[in-house]
Amino acid sequence: MTPPTPTVLAVIPARGGSKGVPGKNLATVAGLPLVARAVRACLAAPIVTDVVVSTDDPDIAAAARSFGAEAVRRPAALSGDAATSESAVLHAMDAFEATTGRRPDVVLLVQCTSPFLTPDEVDGTAARITSGAADTAFTAAPSHGFLWRDAPEGATGATGVNHDKAHRPRRQDREPEYLETGAVYAMAAEGFRTHRHRFFGRTALVVTDPARVLEIDDPHDLARARALAPLLDTAAAPSLDDVDAVVLDFDGTQTDDRVHIDADGREFVSVHRGDGLGIAALRRAGVPLLILSSEQNPVVAARARKLRIPVLHGVDRKDLALKQWCDEQGVDPQRVLYAGNDVNDLPCFHLVGWPVAVGSAHDSVRAAARAVTETPGGFGAIREIAAWLLGPELSLPDTPVTPAR
Repeated sequence: MTPPTPTVLAVIPARGGSKGVPGKNLATVAGLPLVARAVRACLAAPIVTDVVVSTDDPDIAAAARSFGAEAVRRPAALSGDAATSESAVLHAMDAFEATTGRRPDVVLLVQCTSPFLTPDEVDGTAARITSGAADTAFTAAPSHGFLWRDAPEGATGATGVNHDKAHRPRRQDREPEYLETGAVYAMAAEGFRTHRHRFFGRTALVVTDPARVLEIDDPHDLARARALAPLLDTAAAPSLDDVDAVVLDFDGTQTDDRVHIDADGREFVSVHRGDGLGIAALRRAGVPLLILSSEQNPVVAARARKLRIPVLHGVDRKDLALKQWCDEQGVDPQRVLYAGNDVNDLPCFHLVGWPVAVGSAHDSVRAAARAVTETPGGFGAIREIAAWLLGPELSLPDTPVTPAR
């Protein structure tokens, strides 16, 4: 007889308050809020059956739900600076059991502050418990560093903590030590209820890549995470199942960002026929489209007429205009793909679920994007985006797609 599948509950504590980085758990890295990055890593781990975000903040709860997790409202007594992560996990377990009638076999504590956590790390940590190999497990990175302790006040001379300062062995001659990453912890649920802390019984290490280890505690950590994301994140591109609408910047996104001006002051730009082909295919597939530009320019309006899609131009606050358009269309911004190239697109990037930078975009825009085209703006970048959604042949469904609402 096949044993029942264990219930593996991932709990992500995400308070609204943070002194080091205000609003930290909703801060974005590569276009995704930190809480969303944690949720996605858990949902993509095959062993995890349920994902719950414990929070006192309604905006974090809404973000958690929009990315597929359940949200548990954390009481004020468990939301202050002195509250422990363990208390939040225990409360979430109680709420989960009361709501579902199921008792978890394994509970995970997953931290939003580790933005480069992978599904494999989540899966591997939980598997140490489900396999019976350990009672608790956690992610750890190998370290060969020499640790020192400074002399106490009134004394002189620093001392080695994990080494004899008179003997300096080579790296390859030293056994590695392991640094707790703070990303994910796994516990046998009943043991955790009994001991009420994350380490009891047999504890296992899940070794992770030290290059991916980063905990966000202050603004400098957040800046480092944003800079590292293009190097460490797995390249991702959406499919039509992920996107309900496509919104496009114009200058530098559908053009090469150059403007030709004649003697009478009339402006001319170059566009790419492949972009027109891609936009036409998206339009026929039933995907709502919009051109959104801060420039008040007849060229933008003329291009929109040619493409037969709506346009909003001469807009000072593109993010507010985009939010209003989404409300009018009944589209969740988290299911919008927005393509842009420069810093005035960043507020829109922070609003949507799929911020996309064209290949020629400013570095700060590329760093904030969730996906980046190989093609520069004005040379077929929109055609490339259309191929992500419809396939390289821009093949259309048999019937027009009705976007999910």
